[in-house]
Amino acid sequence: MQEVPEVPERTQERSGRGLAARVPFQVVEVTGPSMVPTLHHGDWLLVQYGAPVRPGDVVILRHPFQQDLLVVKRAAERRRGGWWVLADNSFAGGDSTDYGAVPEELVLARVRVRYRPLAKGQRSVRGVAAWAVSALRPVSAARSVSRRLRAR
Repeated sequence: MQEVPEVPERTQERSGRGLAARVPFQVVEVTGPSMVPTLHHGDWLLVQYGAPVRPGDVVILRHPFQQDLLVVKRAAERRRGGWWVLADNSFAGGDSTDYGAVPEELVLARVRVRYRPLAKGQRSVRGVAAWAVSALRPVSAARSVSRRLRAR
């Protein structure tokens, strides 16, 4: 995933009905194959910082050993010490099986929507129609968590 230059902070502002929290949204680009088939290299994600995380959610987090690197993984379960996160692509690695549970403060955002850009060579009517149907899609916990999780 491309590095985000500055992670927005949660802000609070006064409204007519008291203090209301405003949670910022941001668009980030996916790089790498770790979340295939859910996400592909080049996909764009709308993420919500500070959103509550549930098992099965796709999240943005700071890598525990290289905190200037942001990664996208699936939050599998909450454990002592933080979230156990997994890549949907079991061959890609780079998840909690390598670095353990991720402290909660390193889990920054929840992915809300995925946008898949039209491929350069996709010009046929059938190809463009297939893209149009799947280009914009919510990313939710309702999708299967991971085959690896169910197999354990």
